[in-house]
Amino acid sequence: MMGRGLLGIEDLDRDDIELILDTAQHMKEVGEREVKKVPTLRGRTIINLFFESSTRTRTSFEIAGKRLSADVVNFSPSSSSLSKSESILDTAKTLDAMDPDAVVVRHQVAGVPKRIADVLDAPVINAGDGAHEHPTQALLDLMTVVENKGRVDGLTVTIVGDIAHSRVARSNVYAFTKMGAEVRVAGPPTMMPVEVESLGVKAFTSLREALDGADVVMALRIQRERLSGSMLPSVREYNATFGIDRAKMRFAKDDAIVMHPGPVNRGVELSHDLTDDRPSVILDQVRNGVAMRMAVLYLLAGRKRSRNEEAS
Repeated sequence: MMGRGLLGIEDLDRDDIELILDTAQHMKEVGEREVKKVPTLRGRTIINLFFESSTRTRTSFEIAGKRLSADVVNFSPSSSSLSKSESILDTAKTLDAMDPDAVVVRHQVAGVPKRIADVLDAPVINAGDGAHEHPTQALLDLMTVVENKGRVDGLTVTIVGDIAHSRVARSNVYAFTKMGAEVRVAGPPTMMPVEVESLGVKAFTSLREALDGADVVMALRIQRERLSGSMLPSVREYNATFGIDRAKMRFAKDDAIVMHPGPVNRGVELSHDLTDDRPSVILDQVRNGVAMRMAVLYLLAGRKRSRNEEAS
């Protein structure tokens, strides 16, 4: 289905995405049981290789692996040979020699999961790389929209914020357009990629116009750690222009839902009350993250084949 791993939504077609969504719905049922565990991946080993801080993604991958009865190893770069100047690829090869069944990689530099996938026999799952992609986030967002709207095809999805530096935005643009939604992006000109409309989206610098008639409104986290002052002159100014509250949501459809990949800068991207209560579905996204990552691990961790087998 996904070749030797899951590196990005760009690599998937609609049938792939539908298979993953269907599998995730079955996996969600496991989380609703009294005993939240199945023996599906018993005897398999999953390595979480996170070079960048994470709460939601890392924890949900760990829970997902354990609910499938896999042995889950959380790799810590600070206590590894990386602190002794070993290269990332040498570390990856060392871990691969221990015969894991899947490796989940998160890194602040775009392309690192692909570099690691090129030298590993184990399938590699991209848990976010720089400003490139965050495929499982987009898949869980699709799942959340389907649960709340019954479909994706024909919906209008507005993504607001730092489009240029957001891997979540890029993966969601690919995911929602492949599934038939109209995707709009809105943000300050300094946070908008050059020729963004070549991705098949409509670009706006007016939040009101971008929200007009939207079914789904997704706010992105302002990544202060990645931005220079010229891109974000003032948090207060950003909130006044692109921060979303209930008053601005009146321009969207009455039954529109509000999403955010987290963590939320309260009072910046979303107002406090909109973060905590409907139409926010932020906690639904978190719950669906476990089921979606269970689905991806299920579809990949049992499929490892050596390069010699593939060549033959």
